[in-house]
Amino acid sequence: MRINDQIRAKEVRLVSDTNEQLGVMSLRSARQIAEERHLDLVEIAANAKPPVCRIMNYGKYRYEQQKREKEAKKKQKVLTLKEVKLRPNIEDHDFYVKMKAAQRFLDEGSKVKVTIMFRGREMSHPELGEKLLIRFADELKEVAHVEKAPKIEGRNMTMVIAVNKAK
Repeated sequence: MRINDQIRAKEVRLVSDTNEQLGVMSLRSARQIAEERHLDLVEIAANAKPPVCRIMNYGKYRYEQQKREKEAKKKQKVLTLKEVKLRPNIEDHDFYVKMKAAQRFLDEGSKVKVTIMFRGREMSHPELGEKLLIRFADELKEVAHVEKAPKIEGRNMTMVIAVNKAK
């Protein structure tokens, strides 16, 4: 936004600090009115013919704008991707511990990437890993859905699950 001396138009449509239309006038007289009121002349619509300028306290306006932006930023939900790593021959108890961790991540609103890491000859049985991932998704089907199906990437098989949308 341009203010005071930065405005380059010859004529401007002026709006007062009380939202009253003061009409079209020269830039010089608009600046003079703003100075008399000890306020700033701010160009709010540069593309209009003639440009629209408003008399306001620019410092206060910027402060309130920053306050609104900060408030909006607070309300934004940052979506993160958490990862749970498994092995193809994991024991049942360990499987459920990992599943509870994934459940906790989902409750926090994060997506969960479930990774099965293959070592050595385990790569010759990728179906075991896929079966494990499907079992993982089935156990959590009440609260989550599969966003990205199981897929082999090098020596790992990954799947992404996310929280079900509220109905």
